[in-house]
Amino acid sequence: MNQFFSAKKCTAFSTLSPTQFVVLAYAATVSVGAILLRLPLSTVGSGLSWIDALFMAMSAICVTGLSVISIGFELTLFGQLVILTLIQIGALGVMTMSTIFAMLLGRRIGLRDRLFLKEDLNQNNISGIVRLVRYVLGLTFIIEVLGAALLFLFFSSSLTPARAGYFAVFHAISAFANAGFDLFGNSFEGFVTHRPILLVIAALFILGGLGFTVLLELLHYRSIRVVSLHTRIVLLSTVSLILVGWVAVFLLEYANSETLGGLNLVQKIWASFFTAVTPRTAGFNVVPTGNLTTASLFLILFFMFVGASPGSTGGGIKTTTFVSVLLGCWRTITGKTDAEVANRRLSRSQIDRAWAIILLALMWVACVTLVLLVVEGFDIVPTLFEVVSAFGTVGLSLGITADLSTLGKSLLVITMFLGRVGPMTLALALGQRGSRQQSNTRMPEEKISLG
Repeated sequence: MNQFFSAKKCTAFSTLSPTQFVVLAYAATVSVGAILLRLPLSTVGSGLSWIDALFMAMSAICVTGLSVISIGFELTLFGQLVILTLIQIGALGVMTMSTIFAMLLGRRIGLRDRLFLKEDLNQNNISGIVRLVRYVLGLTFIIEVLGAALLFLFFSSSLTPARAGYFAVFHAISAFANAGFDLFGNSFEGFVTHRPILLVIAALFILGGLGFTVLLELLHYRSIRVVSLHTRIVLLSTVSLILVGWVAVFLLEYANSETLGGLNLVQKIWASFFTAVTPRTAGFNVVPTGNLTTASLFLILFFMFVGASPGSTGGGIKTTTFVSVLLGCWRTITGKTDAEVANRRLSRSQIDRAWAIILLALMWVACVTLVLLVVEGFDIVPTLFEVVSAFGTVGLSLGITADLSTLGKSLLVITMFLGRVGPMTLALALGQRGSRQQSNTRMPEEKISLG
């Protein structure tokens, strides 16, 4: 009988595509996390409802940072460690973590496992995928340990050694994972004038947002002496977005007495830098987000929507998707046959995929925002901000998260999941069977009028 059920189970999983399996793996991990957070030993006081436990588990595994509670005050040490574990799993990827355990147990990594890894790590092929997992684990460990060591030096001046060590490890992992969870209750607003801490935290989430493939190419640059087009686009777009956001926030908030107005020039420069880079999925803040000008909030909405880079710990539509669409638009405007950059060309299928990702993301954000406006009754700015923050797995909020209804929280749970696995990935997982029945027949072409 046991063999029958085992065979049946294996047969059921073998019919799943790698995309579908990865989606189910994330869903299963979130479910386990929610059950653990629901336990009495996870919380201080009356405990979490099922929807709040699910919300927190999803926010952690999707490295979002949106929270319906203050985890530093309302979760016990056990509950905080559950959140931290989910953050680490979400940063590395569920399939990556399972592969690491399999390698530790001496199990062989088969072809199907490699296909799952390719999907989870957002790679184009399975060549060298297991070696990439080892590099990912090593890089993550080294960066997080270095970050924690530096933070410990800074925190130890005001905290006990044990507390400083715990806070250092927690925030180093949360920062590199671009999770945005903190134990202070007000993010890093209390450290707005502490430049070393801001620099370490920013360095951690910027590195996490570049993507493991990019980090490995940069690490091996001295030996390979060349980087891929992907890495060049990621670096150029990341630097460009940081500089544009930095200057814009500095100018827009310079005289705002509720954000940068009370700081000196050097402090304004650093605070504006941190405020500009954190919306790209990090979720920390050094000034009250709700006190930013409307223009700054609009800019942050854009950064949250774009997000980090593929294969990273961040979300959003990704920088390469945004650049691909820009190149596709430029190709159309100039009348060129191909979208070209750095003496290379992008395939039309990649441009089409980029447009599909953006369109699916925009439609989902618009639909969820509309439903929340009807159900919750908040103004459009905080509502849209909350939805885009959830989709971009950012975690910044204008203070409405805890006040959402069960339906509102449920929609954000789905939105965070969509932002983590990607709208195109989820669409492919849901439409996989239909795509297999696609015919090779092509219909006659006919043109329509466009705007």
